Amino acid sequence: MFNSTNFPKPTLISVNGVELEVFEAGRENAGKPIVLCHGWPEHAFSWRHQIGALAAAGYHVIVPNQRGYGNSSRPTEVTDYDIEHLSGDLVALLDHYGYEDATFVGHDWGAFVVWGLTLLHPNRVNKVINLSLPYQERGEKPWIEFMEEILGGDFYFVHFNRQPGVADAVFEDNTYRFLRNLYRKNEPLKAPEPGMALINLANAETPLGEPVMSDSELAVYVSAFETSGFTGSINWYRNLERNWHLLAKVNPIIQQPTLMIYGDRDMVAKSENLTKFVPNVEVVNLDCGHWIQEEKPEESNQAILRWLEQQNSI
Repeated sequence: MFNSTNFPKPTLISVNGVELEVFEAGRENAGKPIVLCHGWPEHAFSWRHQIGALAAAGYHVIVPNQRGYGNSSRPTEVTDYDIEHLSGDLVALLDHYGYEDATFVGHDWGAFVVWGLTLLHPNRVNKVINLSLPYQERGEKPWIEFMEEILGGDFYFVHFNRQPGVADAVFEDNTYRFLRNLYRKNEPLKAPEPGMALINLANAETPLGEPVMSDSELAVYVSAFETSGFTGSINWYRNLERNWHLLAKVNPIIQQPTLMIYGDRDMVAKSENLTKFVPNVEVVNLDCGHWIQEEKPEESNQAILRWLEQQNSI
Protein backbone atom coordinates (compact mmCIF):
# COMPACT_ATOMS: atom_id res chain seq x y z
CA MET A 1 0.00 0.00 0.00
CA PHE A 2 1.26 3.47 -0.87
CA ASN A 3 2.46 5.51 2.10
CA SER A 4 1.28 9.11 1.70
CA THR A 5 4.16 10.33 3.89
CA ASN A 6 6.48 9.50 0.94
CA PHE A 7 4.75 12.01 -1.32
CA PRO A 8 7.03 14.93 -2.30
CA LYS A 9 6.71 18.19 -0.39
CA PRO A 10 5.21 21.00 -2.47
CA THR A 11 6.67 24.29 -3.63
CA LEU A 12 4.56 27.33 -4.52
CA ILE A 13 5.66 28.67 -7.91
CA SER A 14 4.47 31.95 -9.44
CA VAL A 15 3.47 31.49 -13.09
CA ASN A 16 1.10 33.24 -15.48
CA GLY A 17 -0.39 35.52 -12.83
CA VAL A 18 -1.15 32.73 -10.32
CA GLU A 19 0.68 30.54 -7.83
CA LEU A 20 0.76 26.80 -8.46
CA GLU A 21 1.44 24.20 -5.79
CA VAL A 22 3.98 21.92 -7.48
CA PHE A 23 5.31 18.53 -6.41
CA GLU A 24 8.61 17.29 -7.89
CA ALA A 25 10.77 14.21 -8.04
CA GLY A 26 13.90 13.33 -9.98
CA ARG A 27 15.41 16.82 -10.03
CA GLU A 28 18.74 15.13 -10.68
CA ASN A 29 17.29 14.17 -14.08
CA ALA A 30 17.21 17.76 -15.30
CA GLY A 31 16.74 17.87 -19.04
CA LYS A 32 14.12 15.08 -19.19
CA PRO A 33 10.94 16.75 -17.94
CA ILE A 34 7.59 15.01 -17.73
CA VAL A 35 4.57 16.96 -16.46
CA LEU A 36 1.61 15.10 -14.92
CA CYS A 37 -1.78 16.84 -15.12
CA HIS A 38 -4.62 15.67 -12.88
CA GLY A 39 -8.34 15.64 -13.63
CA TRP A 40 -11.53 16.44 -11.68
CA PRO A 41 -12.11 16.26 -8.79
CA GLU A 42 -8.53 15.20 -8.32
CA HIS A 43 -5.22 16.46 -7.03
CA ALA A 44 -1.54 16.06 -7.86
CA PHE A 45 -1.73 13.18 -5.34
CA SER A 46 -3.60 11.13 -7.98
CA TRP A 47 -0.18 10.50 -9.60
CA ARG A 48 1.39 9.12 -6.41
CA HIS A 49 1.97 5.69 -7.96
CA GLN A 50 3.64 7.09 -11.08
CA ILE A 51 5.99 9.74 -9.65
CA GLY A 52 8.62 7.40 -8.19
CA ALA A 53 8.58 5.04 -11.17
CA LEU A 54 9.11 7.88 -13.64
CA ALA A 55 11.87 9.46 -11.54
CA ALA A 56 13.60 6.07 -11.29
CA ALA A 57 13.40 5.78 -15.08
CA GLY A 58 15.37 9.01 -15.46
CA TYR A 59 12.71 11.72 -15.67
CA HIS A 60 12.36 15.06 -13.93
CA VAL A 61 8.77 14.64 -12.75
CA ILE A 62 6.73 17.84 -12.32
CA VAL A 63 3.23 17.52 -10.87
CA PRO A 64 1.21 20.71 -10.39
CA ASN A 65 -2.03 21.20 -8.60
CA GLN A 66 -3.57 23.22 -11.40
CA ARG A 67 -5.40 26.49 -10.78
CA GLY A 68 -8.50 25.97 -8.65
CA TYR A 69 -7.05 22.97 -6.81
CA GLY A 70 -5.24 22.32 -3.55
CA ASN A 71 -3.17 25.28 -2.39
CA SER A 72 -2.84 26.70 -5.89
CA SER A 73 -4.52 30.02 -6.70
CA ARG A 74 -8.28 30.07 -7.13
CA PRO A 75 -9.17 33.13 -9.24
CA THR A 76 -12.75 34.34 -8.84
CA GLU A 77 -13.51 35.05 -12.52
CA VAL A 78 -14.95 32.07 -14.38
CA THR A 79 -13.09 33.02 -17.57
CA ASP A 80 -9.77 32.67 -15.73
CA TYR A 81 -10.19 28.90 -16.12
CA ASP A 82 -10.39 28.70 -19.91
CA ILE A 83 -8.01 26.62 -22.02
CA GLU A 84 -5.77 29.62 -22.75
CA HIS A 85 -5.20 30.19 -19.02
CA LEU A 86 -4.84 26.51 -18.14
CA SER A 87 -2.41 25.79 -20.97
CA GLY A 88 -0.66 29.11 -20.29
CA ASP A 89 0.06 27.95 -16.73
CA LEU A 90 1.82 24.85 -18.07
CA VAL A 91 3.83 26.83 -20.62
CA ALA A 92 4.89 29.24 -17.87
CA LEU A 93 5.84 26.27 -15.69
CA LEU A 94 8.19 25.06 -18.44
CA ASP A 95 9.64 28.57 -18.64
CA HIS A 96 10.18 28.58 -14.88
CA TYR A 97 12.32 25.44 -15.14
CA GLY A 98 14.05 26.59 -18.32
CA TYR A 99 12.58 23.85 -20.52
CA GLU A 100 11.77 24.37 -24.18
CA ASP A 101 9.40 21.41 -24.23
CA ALA A 102 8.32 18.39 -22.21
CA THR A 103 6.29 15.20 -22.27
CA PHE A 104 2.82 15.88 -20.89
CA VAL A 105 0.60 13.30 -19.23
CA GLY A 106 -3.07 13.98 -18.50
CA HIS A 107 -5.97 12.13 -16.93
CA ASP A 108 -9.64 13.12 -17.35
CA TRP A 109 -9.81 16.95 -17.42
CA GLY A 110 -6.03 16.97 -17.32
CA ALA A 111 -6.14 15.09 -20.63
CA PHE A 112 -8.42 17.78 -22.08
CA VAL A 113 -5.89 20.41 -21.01
CA VAL A 114 -2.99 18.43 -22.51
CA TRP A 115 -4.87 18.05 -25.82
CA GLY A 116 -5.58 21.81 -25.80
CA LEU A 117 -2.02 22.70 -24.80
CA THR A 118 -0.69 20.62 -27.69
CA LEU A 119 -3.02 22.38 -30.14
CA LEU A 120 -2.28 25.89 -28.85
CA HIS A 121 1.46 25.48 -28.09
CA PRO A 122 2.65 22.54 -30.23
CA ASN A 123 6.33 23.51 -29.95
CA ARG A 124 6.22 23.09 -26.14
CA VAL A 125 4.99 19.46 -26.21
CA ASN A 126 7.27 16.68 -27.45
CA LYS A 127 5.10 13.68 -26.51
CA VAL A 128 1.55 13.19 -25.25
CA ILE A 129 0.26 10.52 -22.86
CA ASN A 130 -3.42 10.77 -22.01
CA LEU A 131 -5.64 8.57 -19.87
CA SER A 132 -9.42 8.14 -20.07
CA LEU A 133 -10.39 11.17 -22.16
CA PRO A 134 -9.57 10.85 -25.87
CA TYR A 135 -9.18 13.80 -28.21
CA GLN A 136 -12.47 15.70 -28.39
CA GLU A 137 -13.41 16.65 -31.92
CA ARG A 138 -14.62 20.24 -32.24
CA GLY A 139 -17.97 19.78 -33.96
CA GLU A 140 -20.30 22.33 -35.52
CA LYS A 141 -22.10 23.09 -32.24
CA PRO A 142 -20.49 24.28 -29.00
CA TRP A 143 -19.90 21.34 -26.67
CA ILE A 144 -22.39 22.30 -23.94
CA GLU A 145 -25.14 23.02 -26.43
CA PHE A 146 -24.50 19.66 -28.10
CA MET A 147 -24.50 17.82 -24.75
CA GLU A 148 -27.71 19.51 -23.66
CA GLU A 149 -29.48 18.37 -26.82
CA ILE A 150 -28.25 14.79 -26.55
CA LEU A 151 -28.01 14.20 -22.80
CA GLY A 152 -30.39 16.77 -21.27
CA GLY A 153 -30.18 19.48 -18.65
CA ASP A 154 -29.39 17.13 -15.76
CA PHE A 155 -26.16 15.88 -17.36
CA TYR A 156 -23.49 17.21 -15.04
CA PHE A 157 -21.55 19.20 -17.67
CA VAL A 158 -24.77 20.99 -18.62
CA HIS A 159 -25.96 21.39 -15.01
CA PHE A 160 -22.66 22.99 -13.96
CA ASN A 161 -23.12 25.59 -16.72
CA ARG A 162 -26.87 26.20 -16.51
CA GLN A 163 -27.17 26.19 -12.71
CA PRO A 164 -23.93 27.74 -11.48
CA GLY A 165 -23.22 27.30 -7.78
CA VAL A 166 -25.87 24.65 -7.10
CA ALA A 167 -23.68 21.53 -7.35
CA ASP A 168 -20.70 23.37 -5.84
CA ALA A 169 -22.67 23.97 -2.63
CA VAL A 170 -23.89 20.36 -2.39
CA PHE A 171 -20.36 19.00 -2.83
CA GLU A 172 -18.98 21.42 -0.23
CA ASP A 173 -21.69 20.40 2.26
CA ASN A 174 -20.90 16.71 1.68
CA THR A 175 -17.21 16.70 0.74
CA TYR A 176 -16.23 13.44 2.42
CA ARG A 177 -19.34 11.56 1.31
CA PHE A 178 -19.13 12.84 -2.26
CA LEU A 179 -15.47 11.86 -2.71
CA ARG A 180 -15.89 8.54 -0.88
CA ASN A 181 -18.86 7.64 -3.11
CA LEU A 182 -17.14 8.82 -6.29
CA TYR A 183 -13.80 7.04 -5.95
CA ARG A 184 -15.13 3.51 -6.43
CA LYS A 185 -14.42 0.59 -8.73
CA ASN A 186 -16.27 -2.57 -9.78
CA GLU A 187 -19.60 -0.85 -9.23
CA PRO A 188 -22.72 -2.86 -10.10
CA LEU A 189 -24.86 -1.58 -12.93
CA LYS A 190 -27.97 0.25 -11.76
CA ALA A 191 -30.90 1.97 -13.42
CA PRO A 192 -30.54 5.73 -14.03
CA GLU A 193 -32.09 7.91 -11.33
CA PRO A 194 -33.94 11.18 -11.91
CA GLY A 195 -31.99 14.34 -11.14
CA MET A 196 -28.32 15.23 -11.46
CA ALA A 197 -26.25 12.07 -10.94
CA LEU A 198 -23.33 13.66 -9.06
CA ILE A 199 -25.62 15.53 -6.66
CA ASN A 200 -27.41 12.22 -6.04
CA LEU A 201 -24.00 10.65 -5.42
CA ALA A 202 -23.05 13.33 -2.91
CA ASN A 203 -26.29 12.69 -1.02
CA ALA A 204 -26.12 8.87 -1.11
CA GLU A 205 -25.65 7.26 2.29
CA THR A 206 -24.00 4.08 1.02
CA PRO A 207 -21.24 3.79 -1.60
CA LEU A 208 -21.38 1.11 -4.29
CA GLY A 209 -18.60 -1.21 -5.40
CA GLU A 210 -15.15 -1.13 -3.82
CA PRO A 211 -12.96 1.81 -2.77
CA VAL A 212 -10.24 2.89 -5.18
CA MET A 213 -7.98 4.05 -2.36
CA SER A 214 -7.32 3.58 1.33
CA ASP A 215 -8.92 5.80 3.96
CA SER A 216 -5.65 7.67 4.48
CA GLU A 217 -5.31 8.32 0.75
CA LEU A 218 -8.91 9.50 0.47
CA ALA A 219 -8.26 11.83 3.40
CA VAL A 220 -5.70 13.73 1.27
CA TYR A 221 -8.42 14.56 -1.26
CA VAL A 222 -11.02 15.38 1.38
CA SER A 223 -8.68 17.73 3.20
CA ALA A 224 -7.70 19.47 -0.05
CA PHE A 225 -11.30 20.08 -1.15
CA GLU A 226 -12.41 21.11 2.33
CA THR A 227 -9.78 23.85 1.99
CA SER A 228 -10.30 24.85 -1.64
CA GLY A 229 -13.99 24.17 -2.14
CA PHE A 230 -15.18 22.99 -5.54
CA THR A 231 -16.03 26.15 -7.47
CA GLY A 232 -12.58 26.79 -8.94
CA SER A 233 -12.33 23.25 -10.27
CA ILE A 234 -15.90 23.24 -11.61
CA ASN A 235 -15.17 26.51 -13.40
CA TRP A 236 -13.12 24.42 -15.84
CA TYR A 237 -16.46 22.99 -17.05
CA ARG A 238 -17.95 26.47 -17.27
CA ASN A 239 -15.46 27.36 -20.01
CA LEU A 240 -16.28 24.59 -22.46
CA GLU A 241 -18.26 26.91 -24.72
CA ARG A 242 -15.51 29.53 -24.50
CA ASN A 243 -12.90 26.85 -25.26
CA TRP A 244 -14.89 25.77 -28.32
CA HIS A 245 -14.55 29.32 -29.65
CA LEU A 246 -10.89 29.68 -28.59
CA LEU A 247 -9.94 26.53 -30.50
CA ALA A 248 -11.77 27.56 -33.68
CA LYS A 249 -8.72 28.63 -35.67
CA VAL A 250 -6.05 26.19 -34.54
CA ASN A 251 -4.84 23.29 -36.65
CA PRO A 252 -6.88 20.39 -35.17
CA ILE A 253 -4.31 17.67 -35.96
CA ILE A 254 -1.89 16.56 -33.24
CA GLN A 255 1.34 15.26 -34.79
CA GLN A 256 3.26 14.44 -31.60
CA PRO A 257 3.80 10.77 -30.72
CA THR A 258 0.89 9.93 -28.43
CA LEU A 259 -0.10 7.15 -26.04
CA MET A 260 -3.82 6.85 -25.25
CA ILE A 261 -4.74 4.65 -22.27
CA TYR A 262 -8.37 3.63 -21.85
CA GLY A 263 -10.12 1.80 -19.03
CA ASP A 264 -12.38 -0.81 -20.57
CA ARG A 265 -15.02 -0.19 -17.87
CA ASP A 266 -14.73 3.61 -17.95
CA MET A 267 -17.98 5.50 -18.55
CA VAL A 268 -16.05 7.91 -20.80
CA ALA A 269 -16.54 6.79 -24.39
CA LYS A 270 -13.59 5.69 -26.48
CA SER A 271 -12.93 7.61 -29.68
CA GLU A 272 -13.97 5.96 -32.92
CA ASN A 273 -11.82 8.24 -35.08
CA LEU A 274 -8.83 9.02 -32.87
CA THR A 275 -6.28 8.44 -35.63
CA LYS A 276 -8.01 11.04 -37.81
CA PHE A 277 -6.90 13.76 -35.39
CA VAL A 278 -3.97 12.02 -33.66
CA PRO A 279 -2.27 10.02 -36.44
CA ASN A 280 0.78 9.00 -34.38
CA VAL A 281 -1.16 7.37 -31.56
CA GLU A 282 -0.76 4.02 -29.85
CA VAL A 283 -3.74 2.76 -27.83
CA VAL A 284 -3.60 0.65 -24.65
CA ASN A 285 -6.70 -0.76 -22.96
CA LEU A 286 -6.67 -1.75 -19.29
CA ASP A 287 -9.30 -3.73 -17.41
CA CYS A 288 -10.50 -0.97 -15.08
CA GLY A 289 -12.87 1.95 -14.68
CA HIS A 290 -12.26 5.69 -14.81
CA TRP A 291 -9.53 6.16 -12.19
CA ILE A 292 -7.02 4.34 -14.35
CA GLN A 293 -3.64 5.19 -12.81
CA GLU A 294 -5.04 4.62 -9.31
CA GLU A 295 -7.00 1.45 -10.06
CA LYS A 296 -4.21 -0.15 -12.08
CA PRO A 297 -1.00 1.57 -10.97
CA GLU A 298 1.46 -1.15 -11.99
CA GLU A 299 -0.17 -1.76 -15.37
CA SER A 300 -0.35 1.98 -16.02
CA ASN A 301 3.32 2.41 -15.15
CA GLN A 302 4.33 -0.51 -17.36
CA ALA A 303 2.38 0.85 -20.32
CA ILE A 304 3.78 4.36 -19.89
CA LEU A 305 7.40 3.31 -19.32
CA ARG A 306 7.39 0.77 -22.14
CA TRP A 307 6.00 3.35 -24.57
CA LEU A 308 8.46 6.04 -23.45
CA GLU A 309 11.39 3.65 -23.83
CA GLN A 310 10.17 2.71 -27.29
CA GLN A 311 9.87 6.39 -28.28
CA ASN A 312 13.31 7.23 -26.91
CA SER A 313 14.89 4.44 -28.95
CA ILE A 314 13.49 5.75 -32.24
